[in-house]
This record gives sequence, structure tokens and C-alpha cells, in this order.
Amino acid sequence: MSRRFVTLDVFTADPLSGNPLAVVLDSEGLDSAAMQAIAAEFNLSETVFVLPPEDPRQRADIRIFTRTTELPFAGHPTVGTAVLLALLDTDYAPGAAAFGLKEKVGIVSCAVEITTNRGGRARFRLPKLPVAGGPGKESTECAWALGLDPTEIGFDRHVPSRHSAGVAFDLVPVASLDALARATPKTDAFLQAFGDSDHPAAYVYTRLPEGDGVRFRARMFGLGMGVAEDPATGSAAAAFAGALMQCEPLGDGEHDIVIEQGVEMGRPSVIRLQMVIKDGALASAEIAGDAVLMSRGELL
Repeated sequence: MSRRFVTLDVFTADPLSGNPLAVVLDSEGLDSAAMQAIAAEFNLSETVFVLPPEDPRQRADIRIFTRTTELPFAGHPTVGTAVLLALLDTDYAPGAAAFGLKEKVGIVSCAVEITTNRGGRARFRLPKLPVAGGPGKESTECAWALGLDPTEIGFDRHVPSRHSAGVAFDLVPVASLDALARATPKTDAFLQAFGDSDHPAAYVYTRLPEGDGVRFRARMFGLGMGVAEDPATGSAAAAFAGALMQCEPLGDGEHDIVIEQGVEMGRPSVIRLQMVIKDGALASAEIAGDAVLMSRGELL
């Protein structure tokens, strides 16, 4: 049988930027091996397979695959799929929608605003708040794995940490935009440093000095996920909320964090993270971003 698919650029409103995503809409009858093979064929950071919901109160069940493995949760697949399904539900007309997507991590609640006949913005609440996944790596290990000097690891109160909001990431702060741009993972050293994680991946970040509000720029190297570098990583931004709670002097209230990613790859992306802190603890967090349709087709 033929199966419809759509590709989108996610965490951007501009075509040919952001993080590309493939979504297979007619996934009934595909087993895990077939889904993995199709994801490898698309050769994108992630491919989503949409299935009818087991629970009729939800919009769809989705499964998410990188080129080499299945993920329980991911941000840019959630945003892109939510925008696509809302476009289909509104017949590509401006409007708003709210629904749940069931992922391996659980139900992800999404709110979508369709702004054009090609795209819009989606926001979703983290189904799991970030938790520490053990101590962060030593600065020397991080520097060795990323081809940097140990003195370039860390800034202000930020030190390496490991957090997960469904997928674990080693979160590595670096002292400057120059160090971020020069970070170059060394495969053997990278896997030795971060290989004790289920999906070895490093989210390398630094503070942006200019502009209003709290802004960072990041790069995500997912060698253990089959992703050399990702233009935009919502699941890493979700884990990053844990690092911000650990290292950033945030008080009670709402905090809006803007994260740039993909700049060094020529695929600029913007991820918006909102954190709500009550009594000194993270009470909730949301990820938001734009997505735009790029292509339609069918798998034969």
C-alpha cells in the first residue's frame, strides 16, 4: 500500500532553515523494523510515524525514529507533527487547535496556532520534568571529547551536568561563542566520555551576551543516536531546564528562555522554553516553536 508523507522545517518559520522532519501519515501495518528502515531512507535527524490513537481522546499515537534508533520523546518531531495535524484538521486555514499526542514517554499536550496555509506555531507541555541523570562529566573529559581546552568548559555558575526529560543529555557549558563554534567531537573520545548514557549525546551551550531576556546558543552532537549534529533539539532544551535550575539564579515565577541552535550548520533555529518555578522548584515547563511545510509525497 502507498503511504502519504510530509516533510517540514521545524523551529523556524522560514523554509530551508530549522530542523527538517519527515512525517509518515499512514503508518498502520508497519512494524518497528520497517519504521527504522524508512527513517534510515529519509536520512533526517528524525522521522515520525503517525498511528490512530488507542485512546480516542487523543489526536494520534506517534513513534519517533532517528536514522539508527527509536526515541521515547523528541521536541522537533512533536512540534512539527502537531503543526501538520492541525493544518490537516483546519484544511490549511488559519485557526487554533489543542490535542494530545501519545509518545513512548506518555501523553504530550499540544496547543497549535495555524498562521498560514503552510505552517504555524506549536507549544507543548513537558510530559516529564527534567531530572538529574548522575553527575556531569569532568571538564577535562568534556574538553577532550569536543576538541576544546579544559579552560573553555564552564561559565558563571554553569558546569557540566546530565539531565533527562525523557531522553538523557550531557549538558556542557562553554565559555564563549568562539569555543562553541570550534567544538568538534572526536568519535572515540566522545563515546568514551559520554558512552555510559543510553543515547550518548552532548548539548553544548553558551550564553548570548546581546539582546533582552535570557538567551543561549547551543549545538547538539548525538553520535550515540546516529546524529552527527542536530539543527534543533527540543528534547535537549527540555533537559536544559534541569541545568538552568541547577546553575542559573532563577527565582519563583515564569521565565522565558530563548535558545538558538543550528547557526553553525547554516540551519538557524529558535526554540522557546518557558519554565514556571514555585517555592524554588520547577513546577512545569513548555517548549514552543514554529514549523513550515516543505514537501508532500507517498511511499510506494
